[in-house]
Amino acid sequence: MIPLKDTIFHRGFATMTWLLIAVNGMIFLFEISIPNNLLQQVFYLFGVVPERYSYPSWAVIHGLPFDHYLSFLTSMFLHGGWLHIIGNMWFLYIFGSTVEDNLGHLRFLIFYLLAGIAAGVIFFLFDIHSKIPEFGASGAIAGVMGAYLMMFPRARILTLIPIFFLPLFVELSAFFYIGYWFLIQHFAGTLSYASHGSQGGVAWWAHVGGFVAGIVLLLFFRKKERSPRKAYPDEQYHHLNR
Repeated sequence: MIPLKDTIFHRGFATMTWLLIAVNGMIFLFEISIPNNLLQQVFYLFGVVPERYSYPSWAVIHGLPFDHYLSFLTSMFLHGGWLHIIGNMWFLYIFGSTVEDNLGHLRFLIFYLLAGIAAGVIFFLFDIHSKIPEFGASGAIAGVMGAYLMMFPRARILTLIPIFFLPLFVELSAFFYIGYWFLIQHFAGTLSYASHGSQGGVAWWAHVGGFVAGIVLLLFFRKKERSPRKAYPDEQYHHLNR
């Protein structure tokens, strides 16, 4: 299910959302411009490799500094391919712009980064002996989706559902769309954990951790509510072409 747009009225321009998209895009262009062997070194150095921290001797043997915790931040700006970055940036655009509009630019940026770091920590805790680097913005974006669900459960998400070669367009509530998305992440994460470790692919628990972190962080980052009519002169949801 591919989200196309939501029905929330936007009061301003999503500066930080577009800045994050631009930074991720520039870093990805750098990734595809370097040789594969060097790119692998980048992934291991700036991605989250749990074994690097749980077994320092392994890190030393492979030339990785085990006390280099900056990777919990840098990992969220790396992507493994065109589909990876396009999918992540599209979800960031759809949900991030609305959350930023309500949190404010600086609050949103800090919120996003903290959710991404929390996602990396959760991934580490659930797969502590993995030698596979985890990277991507999806953990931070999951945090944004968690915040979106808490703030706008009744919003409508115009969704594309491909049925073979036929596109089906439906409006789903944010509660259903994001709730369904989270259940898939949790179910897949549970299966991967039951299979005793990561085999590569999707870091499901990073998604789950980021989502939960987003809900918790929202308690600290959400602005104090003012009078609904003054804060939101157009309280009704509107269809917008963005």
